[in-house]
Amino acid sequence: MSLRFEKQDGNMAKLIIERSPEELDKAIVKAYQKIKNQVSLPGFRKGKVPQFMIEKQYGVEVFFEDAANFLINDSYKEEIEGCELEIVSQPDIDVTQIEKGKPFIYEALVAIKPEVTLGEYKGLEYYKTDVNVSDEEVDAELNRTREMNSRRVPVEDRPAQNGDIVNIDFEGFVDGEAFEGGKAEGHSLTLGSGTFIPGFEEQIEGKNVGDEFDVNVTFPEDYQAENLKGKAAVFKCKLNDIKVKELPELDDEFASEVSEFDTLEEYKADIRKNMEEARKEEAKHAAENQLVEKAVENAEMIIPGPMVDMEASQVAQNFQMRMESQGINMEQYFQFTGMTPEKFMEDAKASAEKNIKSRLVLEAVAAAENLEVSEEDLDKEIHKMAESYQMEYDSLNKMISDAERESMKKDVLISKAADFLFENGKAVERPAEEAKEEKAEAAEE
Repeated sequence: MSLRFEKQDGNMAKLIIERSPEELDKAIVKAYQKIKNQVSLPGFRKGKVPQFMIEKQYGVEVFFEDAANFLINDSYKEEIEGCELEIVSQPDIDVTQIEKGKPFIYEALVAIKPEVTLGEYKGLEYYKTDVNVSDEEVDAELNRTREMNSRRVPVEDRPAQNGDIVNIDFEGFVDGEAFEGGKAEGHSLTLGSGTFIPGFEEQIEGKNVGDEFDVNVTFPEDYQAENLKGKAAVFKCKLNDIKVKELPELDDEFASEVSEFDTLEEYKADIRKNMEEARKEEAKHAAENQLVEKAVENAEMIIPGPMVDMEASQVAQNFQMRMESQGINMEQYFQFTGMTPEKFMEDAKASAEKNIKSRLVLEAVAAAENLEVSEEDLDKEIHKMAESYQMEYDSLNKMISDAERESMKKDVLISKAADFLFENGKAVERPAEEAKEEKAEAAEE
């Protein structure tokens, strides 16, 4: 067996891989074993036809496709492990010689890791981000905690009003006919939340527990169900119960119940500290993104298409897994968003190319600055993972394979390179107009 390669333009390479005639013969026997039970010839029981008889009847070529697949699957990974090239794509295989008594030869067109010529990467500018936390933001976080610790108290002495949490049964009718998805029992609804069709919630206000009544609405013209767009509907409803949300008092007792602190002031101080730390981390991440983008713009590299394709497939697969974890398949995602599969993959490729360029530049920065990952650095990363997964450090450490450990080292090295850019960057004020637009966008969100 042998491997040789020819470098080509655009960071591509052609691998020429050769296996011996004897290996081809063994693969042909393996192919015969695979298909023999499917072959019938006069005078032989099914599955008992000798190999030479099948070759005589159909030609030895009948085994070539399977034999080639066996040889390629057995040899490709083994051959590239010893190859000096760093291959970054799936191979495009072409069998160039398959003939009994001769070596089996195939070619694999692959992308190889691009070389990066760094431009300016030290002293790059990034925009400052305000990391101060206002009293209003601390209060808002406190109120979120109050909401989480609220309780629902039944109301029996008055009709429903805006802000109440009501429990209703309902069934919807269009032109006197019930429609699919228009019926529910024991449905909880906060009046004024705007979660139902416009006009629905307002008609529950003023009703008492036990009341049965009609709600008349018109579906919006842009409603998602085609058969209901713009249609007048009647919902027959029954009000089962009314509850109000009761929030705990903001006092020392509340602080001691929801935190490790004895007083409300201590708890508020801790909230501020945590918010400031989170904001500083977000600001650092935003700055690093700006710096990496600038370093990429200043660098030179040629990214081969197959490398982008492989990364894009991974981006798409990761996205699909996230959607499925939320109970949404890709067909539903396309339907909900109006996105097409073609546009989705176009966006995935754009994201993939950006990811590749960023990583290559950061790897080049790490090499240029002789950055290294110590065992202590790796140990810290494993401790973070253990905390994130809520596992014991020793248990997680034992589970990590050598290959996973090497992959983690590469990721830590990339992080160190990003830290280097940040430490050697220059913070500048964002132009007033951009700052104003950013503030407006944040307010909308």
